Amino acid sequence: MSERILIIEDDERLANLIQVYLIRQGYNVQWHNSGDGAEEKIQQLNPDLVILDVMLPEKSGFDICRDIRTWFNNFILIMTASEDNIDEIVGLELGADDYLAKPVEPRLLLARIRALLRRKQIELDKEGAKDLIIPSNGKTIVFDNLVIDGENRKVLLQDLEIDLTTAEFDLLWLLANNAGKILSRDDIFSQVRGIDFDGSDRSIDARISRLRRKLLDDPDNPSRIKTVRGKGYLFLREGDNH
Repeated sequence: MSERILIIEDDERLANLIQVYLIRQGYNVQWHNSGDGAEEKIQQLNPDLVILDVMLPEKSGFDICRDIRTWFNNFILIMTASEDNIDEIVGLELGADDYLAKPVEPRLLLARIRALLRRKQIELDKEGAKDLIIPSNGKTIVFDNLVIDGENRKVLLQDLEIDLTTAEFDLLWLLANNAGKILSRDDIFSQVRGIDFDGSDRSIDARISRLRRKLLDDPDNPSRIKTVRGKGYLFLREGDNH
Protein backbone atom coordinates (compact mmCIF):
# COMPACT_ATOMS: atom_id res chain seq x y z
CA MET A 1 0.00 0.00 0.00
CA SER A 2 1.46 3.37 -1.03
CA GLU A 3 2.00 6.12 1.53
CA ARG A 4 -0.77 8.70 1.84
CA ILE A 5 0.06 12.37 1.36
CA LEU A 6 -2.32 15.27 1.90
CA ILE A 7 -1.55 18.62 0.27
CA ILE A 8 -3.13 21.66 1.94
CA GLU A 9 -2.57 24.47 -0.54
CA ASP A 10 -4.83 27.20 -1.95
CA ASP A 11 -2.82 27.65 -5.16
CA GLU A 12 -4.66 25.23 -7.44
CA ARG A 13 -2.00 25.21 -10.15
CA LEU A 14 0.84 24.47 -7.71
CA ALA A 15 -1.18 21.85 -5.84
CA ASN A 16 -2.10 20.11 -9.08
CA LEU A 17 1.53 20.05 -10.24
CA ILE A 18 2.70 18.58 -6.94
CA GLN A 19 -0.15 16.09 -6.81
CA VAL A 20 0.45 14.79 -10.35
CA TYR A 21 4.20 14.58 -9.79
CA LEU A 22 3.89 12.65 -6.52
CA ILE A 23 1.24 10.30 -7.90
CA ARG A 24 3.67 9.43 -10.68
CA GLN A 25 6.20 8.60 -7.97
CA GLY A 26 3.77 6.05 -6.52
CA TYR A 27 2.16 8.01 -3.67
CA ASN A 28 -1.52 8.23 -2.82
CA VAL A 29 -2.09 12.01 -2.90
CA GLN A 30 -5.11 14.12 -2.04
CA TRP A 31 -5.58 17.88 -1.99
CA HIS A 32 -7.45 20.33 0.24
CA ASN A 33 -7.57 23.99 -0.81
CA SER A 34 -8.25 25.94 2.39
CA GLY A 35 -7.43 26.26 6.06
CA ASP A 36 -11.13 25.82 6.72
CA GLY A 37 -11.85 22.11 7.23
CA ALA A 38 -8.17 21.17 6.97
CA GLU A 39 -8.00 19.60 10.42
CA GLU A 40 -11.12 17.54 9.78
CA LYS A 41 -9.58 16.34 6.49
CA ILE A 42 -6.40 15.30 8.30
CA GLN A 43 -8.42 13.41 10.91
CA GLN A 44 -10.43 11.69 8.20
CA LEU A 45 -7.46 10.60 6.07
CA ASN A 46 -4.75 10.23 8.74
CA PRO A 47 -2.09 10.70 6.04
CA ASP A 48 1.51 9.60 6.47
CA LEU A 49 2.60 13.12 5.59
CA VAL A 50 0.94 16.54 5.32
CA ILE A 51 2.34 19.17 2.96
CA LEU A 52 1.07 22.37 4.57
CA ASP A 53 1.12 25.84 3.04
CA VAL A 54 1.50 28.74 5.47
CA MET A 55 -0.64 31.38 3.75
CA LEU A 56 -4.10 29.82 3.56
CA PRO A 57 -7.57 31.35 3.50
CA GLU A 58 -9.65 31.04 6.70
CA LYS A 59 -6.85 29.61 8.86
CA SER A 60 -3.08 29.83 8.51
CA GLY A 61 -0.82 26.84 8.15
CA PHE A 62 0.95 27.82 11.36
CA ASP A 63 -2.32 27.67 13.31
CA ILE A 64 -3.19 24.31 11.75
CA CYS A 65 0.27 22.92 12.54
CA ARG A 66 0.04 24.04 16.16
CA ASP A 67 -3.46 22.61 16.63
CA ILE A 68 -2.91 19.21 15.02
CA ARG A 69 0.49 18.56 16.55
CA THR A 70 -1.16 17.64 19.86
CA TRP A 71 -2.74 14.54 18.28
CA PHE A 72 -1.24 14.02 14.81
CA ASN A 73 1.94 11.93 15.10
CA ASN A 74 2.87 11.62 11.43
CA PHE A 75 4.97 14.07 9.43
CA ILE A 76 4.28 17.73 8.64
CA LEU A 77 6.22 19.53 5.91
CA ILE A 78 5.68 23.30 5.85
CA MET A 79 5.80 25.31 2.59
CA THR A 80 5.87 29.11 2.38
CA ALA A 81 6.54 31.80 -0.19
CA SER A 82 8.17 33.99 2.45
CA GLU A 83 11.94 34.41 2.28
CA ASP A 84 12.08 35.34 5.96
CA ASN A 85 13.90 32.69 8.02
CA ILE A 86 11.56 33.42 10.91
CA ASP A 87 8.89 31.39 9.11
CA GLU A 88 11.16 28.34 9.21
CA ILE A 89 11.84 28.83 12.91
CA VAL A 90 8.16 29.33 13.74
CA GLY A 91 7.13 26.28 11.73
CA LEU A 92 9.66 24.03 13.44
CA GLU A 93 8.78 25.44 16.85
CA LEU A 94 5.13 24.61 16.24
CA GLY A 95 5.94 21.00 15.45
CA ALA A 96 6.70 20.78 11.72
CA ASP A 97 9.24 18.11 10.77
CA ASP A 98 10.65 19.93 7.76
CA TYR A 99 10.38 23.17 5.80
CA LEU A 100 10.60 24.21 2.15
CA ALA A 101 10.53 27.68 0.61
CA LYS A 102 8.62 28.34 -2.60
CA PRO A 103 9.11 28.07 -5.50
CA VAL A 104 9.35 24.36 -4.82
CA GLU A 105 11.76 22.28 -6.88
CA PRO A 106 9.98 18.94 -7.43
CA ARG A 107 13.05 16.73 -7.01
CA LEU A 108 14.00 18.45 -3.76
CA LEU A 109 10.44 18.08 -2.47
CA LEU A 110 10.51 14.38 -3.37
CA ALA A 111 13.85 13.92 -1.61
CA ARG A 112 12.52 15.57 1.56
CA ILE A 113 9.36 13.44 1.48
CA ARG A 114 11.33 10.24 0.99
CA ALA A 115 13.68 11.14 3.86
CA LEU A 116 10.78 11.78 6.23
CA LEU A 117 8.86 8.64 5.28
CA ARG A 118 12.03 6.56 5.48
CA ARG A 119 12.26 7.47 9.15
CA LYS A 120 8.83 6.04 9.81
CA GLN A 121 9.70 2.77 8.12
CA ILE A 122 12.94 2.46 10.07
CA GLU A 123 11.06 3.11 13.30
CA LEU A 124 8.53 0.39 12.42
CA ASP A 125 11.33 -2.02 11.52
CA LYS A 126 12.99 -1.40 14.87
CA GLU A 127 9.94 -2.09 17.01
CA GLY A 128 10.80 -4.77 19.50
CA ALA A 129 14.54 -4.31 19.05
CA LYS A 130 16.77 -4.85 22.06
CA ASP A 131 17.77 -1.19 22.25
CA LEU A 132 14.22 0.15 22.15
CA ILE A 133 14.29 3.17 24.46
CA ILE A 134 10.68 3.05 25.64
CA PRO A 135 10.30 -0.15 27.69
CA SER A 136 6.92 -1.13 29.11
CA ASN A 137 8.36 -2.24 32.42
CA GLY A 138 6.56 0.12 34.78
CA LYS A 139 9.70 2.19 35.30
CA THR A 140 9.12 5.64 36.74
CA ILE A 141 11.80 8.32 36.85
CA VAL A 142 11.53 11.09 39.44
CA PHE A 143 13.49 14.34 39.43
CA ASP A 144 12.37 16.65 42.22
CA ASN A 145 8.92 17.87 41.03
CA LEU A 146 9.12 16.07 37.66
CA VAL A 147 7.73 12.52 37.38
CA ILE A 148 8.11 10.50 34.16
CA ASP A 149 5.95 7.36 34.05
CA GLY A 150 7.43 4.97 31.48
CA GLU A 151 4.62 2.42 31.58
CA ASN A 152 1.72 4.81 31.12
CA ARG A 153 3.81 7.34 29.15
CA LYS A 154 2.70 10.22 31.35
CA VAL A 155 4.62 13.18 32.69
CA LEU A 156 3.71 15.13 35.82
CA LEU A 157 5.22 18.50 36.71
CA GLN A 158 4.32 19.82 40.15
CA ASP A 159 1.56 17.15 40.25
CA LEU A 160 0.00 18.43 37.02
CA GLU A 161 0.01 16.24 33.90
CA ILE A 162 1.84 17.68 30.88
CA ASP A 163 0.47 17.05 27.41
CA LEU A 164 3.31 15.64 25.27
CA THR A 165 3.24 14.18 21.78
CA THR A 166 4.60 10.66 21.28
CA ALA A 167 7.82 12.05 19.82
CA GLU A 168 8.26 14.55 22.64
CA PHE A 169 7.81 11.84 25.27
CA ASP A 170 10.34 9.61 23.49
CA LEU A 171 12.90 12.42 23.52
CA LEU A 172 12.28 13.28 27.17
CA TRP A 173 12.53 9.61 28.14
CA LEU A 174 15.87 9.29 26.35
CA LEU A 175 17.28 12.44 27.97
CA ALA A 176 16.03 11.49 31.45
CA ASN A 177 17.43 7.96 31.22
CA ASN A 178 20.79 9.51 30.41
CA ALA A 179 20.65 12.31 32.99
CA GLY A 180 24.07 13.81 33.59
CA LYS A 181 25.36 12.62 30.21
CA ILE A 182 25.75 14.81 27.14
CA LEU A 183 23.83 13.41 24.15
CA SER A 184 24.81 14.63 20.71
CA ARG A 185 22.24 15.22 18.00
CA ASP A 186 23.59 12.09 16.36
CA ASP A 187 22.91 10.13 19.57
CA ILE A 188 19.37 11.48 19.74
CA PHE A 189 18.63 10.84 16.08
CA SER A 190 19.91 7.28 16.15
CA GLN A 191 17.81 6.47 19.22
CA VAL A 192 14.63 8.47 18.74
CA ARG A 193 14.29 8.58 14.98
CA GLY A 194 16.24 5.43 14.09
CA ILE A 195 18.66 7.15 11.70
CA ASP A 196 21.88 9.13 11.93
CA PHE A 197 21.80 12.91 12.10
CA ASP A 198 22.70 14.28 8.66
CA GLY A 199 23.82 17.72 9.79
CA SER A 200 20.88 19.62 8.32
CA ASP A 201 17.70 18.51 10.08
CA ARG A 202 16.60 20.96 12.81
CA SER A 203 13.66 19.00 14.13
CA ILE A 204 15.62 17.87 17.22
CA ASP A 205 16.37 21.48 18.16
CA ALA A 206 12.73 22.45 17.67
CA ARG A 207 11.56 19.51 19.77
CA ILE A 208 13.99 20.43 22.56
CA SER A 209 12.59 23.95 22.47
CA ARG A 210 9.02 22.66 22.79
CA LEU A 211 10.00 20.37 25.66
CA ARG A 212 11.61 23.24 27.53
CA ARG A 213 8.49 25.33 27.11
CA LYS A 214 6.23 22.55 28.39
CA LEU A 215 8.58 21.82 31.32
CA LEU A 216 8.62 25.54 32.20
CA ASP A 217 12.38 25.50 31.62
CA ASP A 218 13.74 29.00 30.91
CA PRO A 219 15.29 28.79 27.40
CA ASP A 220 17.79 31.57 28.22
CA ASN A 221 18.93 29.90 31.44
CA PRO A 222 17.64 26.29 31.41
CA SER A 223 17.76 24.34 34.65
CA ARG A 224 16.55 21.04 33.20
CA ILE A 225 17.70 20.61 29.56
CA LYS A 226 20.94 22.41 28.84
CA THR A 227 22.54 23.03 25.44
CA VAL A 228 26.24 22.19 25.47
CA ARG A 229 27.69 24.21 22.61
CA GLY A 230 29.24 22.05 19.93
CA LYS A 231 28.37 18.81 21.75
CA GLY A 232 24.62 18.39 22.20
CA TYR A 233 22.13 18.36 25.07
CA LEU A 234 22.41 17.54 28.76
CA PHE A 235 19.53 16.60 31.07
CA LEU A 236 20.41 18.01 34.49
CA ARG A 237 19.82 16.10 37.69
CA GLU A 238 19.21 17.83 41.00
CA GLY A 239 22.47 19.27 42.22
CA ASP A 240 24.15 19.16 38.80
CA ASN A 241 26.20 22.26 38.14
CA HIS A 242 27.62 22.24 34.62
